[in-house]
Amino acid sequence: MTLTGRRKAPSEHAFSPHDAVLRAAAPHVARRRFLTVTAAAAMLAFTTNRPARGATAAPELDAARVSDDPFTLGVASGDPLPDSVLIWTRLAPEPFTADGGLGQERVAVSWEVATDEWFALVEQRGVATAHPEYAHSVHVDIKGLRPNSHYYYRFRVGSWISPTGRTRTAPAAGSATDGMRLAAVACQAYQDGYYTAHRHLAEEDVDVVFHLGDYLYEYPVDSAGGARRYSDRKLPDVFNRETLTLADYRLRYALYKNDPDLRAAHARHPFLVTWDDHETENNYAGAFDENGTSPEQFLARRAAAYRAYWENQPLRAEQLPQGPDARLYRRLAWGSLVQFDLLDTRQYRSDQAYDDRPHAPGSESDDPARTLTGAAQERWLLDGWRASGALWHVMPQQVCFSQRKFDVTGPARVSMDAWDGYRGSRDRVTAGAKAAGIDNWMVLTGDVHVGYAFDIKDDFDDPQSRTLGTEFTCTSISSGGNGTEKPDNWDTYLRANPHMKYYDGRRGYVRVELGRAKAQVDFRTVPSITQPGGTVSTTASFVTEVGSPGLKSA
Repeated sequence: MTLTGRRKAPSEHAFSPHDAVLRAAAPHVARRRFLTVTAAAAMLAFTTNRPARGATAAPELDAARVSDDPFTLGVASGDPLPDSVLIWTRLAPEPFTADGGLGQERVAVSWEVATDEWFALVEQRGVATAHPEYAHSVHVDIKGLRPNSHYYYRFRVGSWISPTGRTRTAPAAGSATDGMRLAAVACQAYQDGYYTAHRHLAEEDVDVVFHLGDYLYEYPVDSAGGARRYSDRKLPDVFNRETLTLADYRLRYALYKNDPDLRAAHARHPFLVTWDDHETENNYAGAFDENGTSPEQFLARRAAAYRAYWENQPLRAEQLPQGPDARLYRRLAWGSLVQFDLLDTRQYRSDQAYDDRPHAPGSESDDPARTLTGAAQERWLLDGWRASGALWHVMPQQVCFSQRKFDVTGPARVSMDAWDGYRGSRDRVTAGAKAAGIDNWMVLTGDVHVGYAFDIKDDFDDPQSRTLGTEFTCTSISSGGNGTEKPDNWDTYLRANPHMKYYDGRRGYVRVELGRAKAQVDFRTVPSITQPGGTVSTTASFVTEVGSPGLKSA
């Protein structure tokens, strides 16, 4: 997220197919000190860079030779279906080295899933391979599980046993589920402070967690961990530079996942993840970055970032990138209670209008040909709504959907990076929701480092117009530092946006309970993050009733 401008490449360039663009990038990346020639060649081979088999496969490491704990990055699970869930780990006995301490050898990893935390009742077990091509990450799609059930899982390498993870499956398709609980989180800049909110999230009674982007930041992290001000350790110099290469991104994930509070949240709950911008580069739009880098070079960087993202998240093989492209938007259901449509608003968007500076809406931003989601994702979303029989429709995504004026008097500026800068896209989505008869619509948003609660209006400039749904931004885990209850623009924003019912600038997350009669949303905040530990409290609660969209204080 930024409110500053940038120099960008001309928007009339075309970049299809991306593989051809990457091939064209090869002669240039080394010249710009962006990647080595070897790294560029590896980047261009991503579409075929799968672990080899037979005589050409990487040699297998004798697990008995692993002398240090390989599970320093923890365990995770994600994307629960009625009969399956994805479990993840990444082996790294030396997490702050480029190869994690395992070189270029593959490692056999045993796994097991049980119905009890002592593993007396093991349901399934097997062996997976941690390949060096995938940074020794392991993604196991456990199938044949019972719907609406909790499970425990763990991994083993030699004599080393991972921490135990707890996960669950979704209810059976179409089943009359009475309720479910979720949390939404975003924006966890390591250098801005401690993950106190994640520690409390690990103790929440929720079914799933949505991570809405900015899982990591590309900016340098100094030896003291930035605002963490470490006195008992010194981070290596490999983190004190911007992430550009595949090795950089892999190391940065190792730094983040080495945090015990983040590991605790992942071990306790299944996550459904999507990216925003900082997993690659601030405020990028499709094939354009904020510095005017050639699209050829930026797509090579995007390929590295996307590859590292998949390696370090509990994602299925369907989300494995093909070069700089990955299908991250996807749909999950919780019985007949709720349909989740998880969006990707970075990969397919048009370049930001007005040089990405706050600006009043105008002909450039309101060009109906502009898109935030891309045409295919937009059709997928609207078709999914038309075919749905769910009671609730929850749209987890990245940037503010509702109108957010920055000025009380006109012409009021808005963000060109959010849906306000793509009003044609927003109009098509709201029209699709109305056409599909979506009565109970909720948007979950990250990005802005503050907590907002909005009524989604049919006409944001007419407070009396129909309310179509609600939107909640989940503030940040750490990005932006400690924050404050009432930022300097608090009064201005609330006066300029009558549909904004809540605004708080502290750190934390959102907790949501969806039921057959209503949904309750709690804003959970922590007092500070520049010191480890601290309490969590509910600073506001709202209710929206089934069949009567709009926010009421709980």
